[in-house]
Amino acid sequence: MKLGEPSLDQLRIFLAVEGEGSFGAAARRLGRAVSAVSYGIAQMEAQLGVTLFEREGSRRPILTDAGKGLLAEARAIADASDALLAKTQSLHAGMESDVSLVLDVMVPGDATAKVLREFRRMFPTVALKLNVEALGAVTACLLENEAQLAIAGPVISDHPELERQAIGEVDLVPVAAPDHALAKTGVAAGESRKHLQLVLSDRSRLTEGREFSVMSPKTWRLADLGAKHTLLKEGIGWGNMPAHAVRDDIAEGRLVLLDLPEKPGDSYTLSATWRRDARPGPATSWLVDAMRDALAECPSSH
Repeated sequence: MKLGEPSLDQLRIFLAVEGEGSFGAAARRLGRAVSAVSYGIAQMEAQLGVTLFEREGSRRPILTDAGKGLLAEARAIADASDALLAKTQSLHAGMESDVSLVLDVMVPGDATAKVLREFRRMFPTVALKLNVEALGAVTACLLENEAQLAIAGPVISDHPELERQAIGEVDLVPVAAPDHALAKTGVAAGESRKHLQLVLSDRSRLTEGREFSVMSPKTWRLADLGAKHTLLKEGIGWGNMPAHAVRDDIAEGRLVLLDLPEKPGDSYTLSATWRRDARPGPATSWLVDAMRDALAECPSSH
């Protein structure tokens, strides 16, 4: 038996009858005559070679086993069509079809989660690509057209191809394990240079050879902030960390703030950055404002 191909309209009629529980209610919902709804179901059944509803006498239409089996597929096709139409309408309205976002590793995870959760609700038709990088690699993603928007740190504060808008700051604090030699009070000036410093390394050629808050000639360079965090808690060296990332460790005694004469901690400015030749669309502009608001509310950032 050669099967026919039901139309999208027939699938919507099928879903309306199932959802409303009667041909009359489905007709009212669709703005059709009852006879048009009955005809649509009959045509679909003829094309597929199955009975979709039991409808003897005056009983309410009840899905047959075949109808139940096809219900999920019918919904998936209708949902996909709705998504296609919604995205097309967004494109006509100037909405981006997708946004590529790269975040500096220093951006608080709580702020990121809050913003992206709301983004998904506000822009359900906009696909989001997210990447997390450190230091100059964040800006490199923009320059290499791997991202449309960056929440970047201050390591590249000026570039002729980029626009930059400060949206917040993260406090960096020097920390070490409680039994580290620098954890005691009254540390002499220059003492920190005698101990291993854990340093976040930059994978970008844009800032190759530059040093960021490096005080000791003895360093281990790590490309991952999480690995640095773990080694600090294990007592392997000292280093600067974003305050929000070590807040619980300090409160529970796994790490201590270092009172160093050089005061190596600093405020790490975060800026929304984009290419000058690519004006941000509505969804991208919303992300900039939302990240600013989230950073303002996040503990240990201001």
